[in-house]
Amino acid sequence: MATWYEEAVFYHMYPIGMTGAPRQNTEEGVVHRFEQLDKWLPHIAKIGCTAIYIGPLFESSTHGYDTRDYKVVDRRLGDNEDFIRFVKKAHELDIKVVVDGVFNHTGREFFAFQDIQRNREHSQYCNWYKGINFGWDNPYHDGFGYEAWRNCFELVNLNLWEPAVREYLLGVIDFWIDTFDIDGIRLDCADCLEFSFMEEMRRRTSAKKADFWLMGEVIHGDYSRYIQDGQRMLHSVTNYELHKGLYSGHNDHNYFEIAHTIRREFDENGGIYRGMKLYSFVDNHDVDRIISKIQNKEHIYPIYTLLYTLPGIPSLYYGSEWGIEGQKQGGNDGPLRPAVNLEEVLEAKKDSKILKWVTWLGNMHREYKECLAYGRYRELLLTNRQYAFARFTEDECLVIAVNNDEQEVSVSVPVPRQDMNYVNLETKEEWKPENGRLQIRLQAAGSVVLGFKGKK
Repeated sequence: MATWYEEAVFYHMYPIGMTGAPRQNTEEGVVHRFEQLDKWLPHIAKIGCTAIYIGPLFESSTHGYDTRDYKVVDRRLGDNEDFIRFVKKAHELDIKVVVDGVFNHTGREFFAFQDIQRNREHSQYCNWYKGINFGWDNPYHDGFGYEAWRNCFELVNLNLWEPAVREYLLGVIDFWIDTFDIDGIRLDCADCLEFSFMEEMRRRTSAKKADFWLMGEVIHGDYSRYIQDGQRMLHSVTNYELHKGLYSGHNDHNYFEIAHTIRREFDENGGIYRGMKLYSFVDNHDVDRIISKIQNKEHIYPIYTLLYTLPGIPSLYYGSEWGIEGQKQGGNDGPLRPAVNLEEVLEAKKDSKILKWVTWLGNMHREYKECLAYGRYRELLLTNRQYAFARFTEDECLVIAVNNDEQEVSVSVPVPRQDMNYVNLETKEEWKPENGRLQIRLQAAGSVVLGFKGKK
């Protein structure tokens, strides 16, 4: 059954950063910065994205992941009415909206933690958090200890085995769906969450909104544990394994790394994640920008071609569509999350080759969404520097070839369907197979996407 999320191209927005909001939430009043965020919606639609992952959004003390209040939009961005309007405007453009769900921990200013600070052993919320111990202390000298996420003591780990915590968080999700009409949740630190909690969340959200999407942030390990049979847990998780291959496979002139990853994950005869739709990305709010990671900046073009055409749900991080730079400075993520004046940048970058290529890929993905969402994958050619593969259904076929060499090259590629003429989707030039193969000329750091549509 076709679903919006399996066919989607996502646009990732980090609103505190992109609006230039203060990194410390100390002001009393609400500042309506959603007016800035609204302006991104036509741009997102124009470049072919059909869904937004936006977050964190809810009231927090600093970066957004130290939640103060799950039911109030962060005052640095606006109020609940602002976000209601944002989602409505996105839906009018046929764009779905997914928000961050930070359910592994809260900030220290969350009401339950503050109640423990005030009432100590007598607080009714002592069981809401892991490791509460009044015989210990913590770096903030509250006079009690607690378990913190990765020893970051501004993030207090929730006890998801406590029924009251689960019911509270599931009620929060009900509130988000009822109030904002969101279409899904990206689960922060899904690899830290209890599996039974995620199963309960899936039951609850599916009953409330049949096509509601749950995607988990998982960095290491077996991704299939979080998806299982596709019916009981999450729909998708982040594909950090492919993310690594997409940049290092170009820096090392080693397409074997990328092709091996895809074989391992999605091969029809033994791929460990075959049939699953993982969330693909080349950068996000936690890792260096892709253009800052690659040694040859021209490799951005075949990298984006692979992002949009390999198995997975592609995601684009704001600003990377025109090649914005950004690297962490020690533990400081600020350079990855800059303020952007969209109108000024689009005027300055109107001739950006990267932006034009991403726009072309986005619209191509929309035209061939069935092939790219549900089509089979077949490797056709592989060397260190050239890689070709097909994505195909009974009715559609795409042949994709990429080149990480600094030289132009010609490759002979076998094709799945020999009885059809293939069209270069960018130039509209027609290609006819000879002896079951296509002779494809690839520019240095170039890529070609060929396709046809038509029943057998």
